[in-house]
Amino acid sequence: MRFLYVLATWLVFVALFPVLALMRKTRDGLWQRFGFYPRDLIPGPGGPRIWLHGASAGDLLALSPMIDRLRARFPGAKVIISTMTNTGHLMATERLRKSIDAVIYAPWDLFGSTRRAVAAVKPDLLVLEYTEIWPNLIRAAHNSGARIALTNGRFSQRHLRRYRRLFNLIGNPLRDIDLFLMREEDEAERVLQLGAPRERVRVTGNTKFDALVPLAEAVEDHALREALGLKDGGRVWIAGSTHEGEEELLFSVYKKLITEAPDLHMVIAPRYLERAERVAQLAKDANLHVGLRSKGNPERAPVVVLDTIGELARAYRLATLVFVGGSFTTRGGQNILEPAAQGKPVLFGPHMENFHDSVQVLVGRGGIQVNDPEHLTRVMTELLSRPESLDSLGSLARSAVRQISGASDRNVDALAALVTA
Repeated sequence: MRFLYVLATWLVFVALFPVLALMRKTRDGLWQRFGFYPRDLIPGPGGPRIWLHGASAGDLLALSPMIDRLRARFPGAKVIISTMTNTGHLMATERLRKSIDAVIYAPWDLFGSTRRAVAAVKPDLLVLEYTEIWPNLIRAAHNSGARIALTNGRFSQRHLRRYRRLFNLIGNPLRDIDLFLMREEDEAERVLQLGAPRERVRVTGNTKFDALVPLAEAVEDHALREALGLKDGGRVWIAGSTHEGEEELLFSVYKKLITEAPDLHMVIAPRYLERAERVAQLAKDANLHVGLRSKGNPERAPVVVLDTIGELARAYRLATLVFVGGSFTTRGGQNILEPAAQGKPVLFGPHMENFHDSVQVLVGRGGIQVNDPEHLTRVMTELLSRPESLDSLGSLARSAVRQISGASDRNVDALAALVTA
């Protein structure tokens, strides 16, 4: 049955390869994606060899709180990070490089690519993030003798039937995973329904909460304010991690807001940087004056697109209030706790299926869920008219984030026991 998956992945890959080779997110590191890594890229002897994999920059940030804890537990460890996207690779290279030994592009989940990658990395432990269930990679690591763990495990209720069908066709890859560290009881129940052995499943929480560190005021705040073209003390609405189909709605909201708050600036940060130029054009189409952060917004336009990597958390510090995208589409939301950690009121739309735990933490404590753009407009208009409410909501949000932590310590304890067993 596994042969069917091997054959199918190659057939699908051949059909999609021209697209994958041209997409900005995946066109770099093509040889690495086939499992061919330069010899000087993979670290030499030392152990245990720990391979942490997250698909995107956000996934790697969720893994990051565990890295120093793993190093403290295993001083001689070799830590290799892999990712699927160019932005994830760049983020890991810039922000995690001091804590890790290598950053690589993960192999395509093809029979030959995964075997070569595992042979090159030689992991003692492979840690997969969220729903990164790649059957060929899991099998290759299992056959090499590596232990395999899933952290921050998440399985959507609406996709369970698809998983079951796939696993019935190809054999269940969950049986090759040694440890499932799930975010919530509901997630643990779902992975059990998919066939994970009960004795391997634990609920440990979400390590992304441990990565939410409030940033202290620093000279970078002033520099970023200047680069965004924002006035000192001016009011700023930041729309973070927006997706296709949301920006037009948010620009419409902004145009209504400035009739009551003409001093309000808008910073919009698309989830995928390659969309920055398109987002800027959408602003122009809405008859808004727009600039780019990467160019320093020399026009001092009231709308500016944040088109750089790694600055969104710092930018949130400059906000008067925040809206987090992915929530007016079926994307399922984005990270609403990052702006909350900076002490900002956070608004988000109805589609937060992938961040259910974050919604539970924040609603009623500095977070406000809105039904649609019209509802967003009404709530924001009311909040902007009452500055004292903004301060109060921001304080509540920061306090809510401070109260949730500890998943990284629990996960590292479990991973260490797995490695030394």
